[in-house]
Amino acid sequence: MLVTSFRELVPILQTAIGPMILISGLGLLFLTMTNRLGRIIDRSRSLLDNLESHSDSYVVRINKEIDILWKRARYVRTSILLACMTCIGASVLIIMLFLSALIDLDLPLLLSAIFIMSMLCLSGSLIFFFIDVNMTLAALKIEKESHQKKILIIEKGY
Repeated sequence: MLVTSFRELVPILQTAIGPMILISGLGLLFLTMTNRLGRIIDRSRSLLDNLESHSDSYVVRINKEIDILWKRARYVRTSILLACMTCIGASVLIIMLFLSALIDLDLPLLLSAIFIMSMLCLSGSLIFFFIDVNMTLAALKIEKESHQKKILIIEKGY
């Protein structure tokens, strides 16, 4: 179908709205993930500052937390990568929709494949994001255990 008038272009524009909304929603997801990555990096730096001046037990605890933070950073990075691939897929989908109308290409399988790959990337991104959230709890558990040990030491000392 070769587009020759504005009236023929309107359905294509309407079809392109879905991927555009996806791209807009991805912007908010990117904002959340980059904020989490920034907090991971800031937390790592603050834990590593003046590490040499602390006791060995403290260094062991901090190293456990740093290991978790490193894994979290890698998961968030993977999540951001997959979200970027989703965004690229949605952009290519929009371009292909317009090209198929403007130069009379009929590629429903290619368009379907691009859409499916974008949704798989989005699903993967959200899974890695969820893993990061769960790892946050693991780091919190290490810190909580450390504080409970301090409380027991204080209680036994009195």
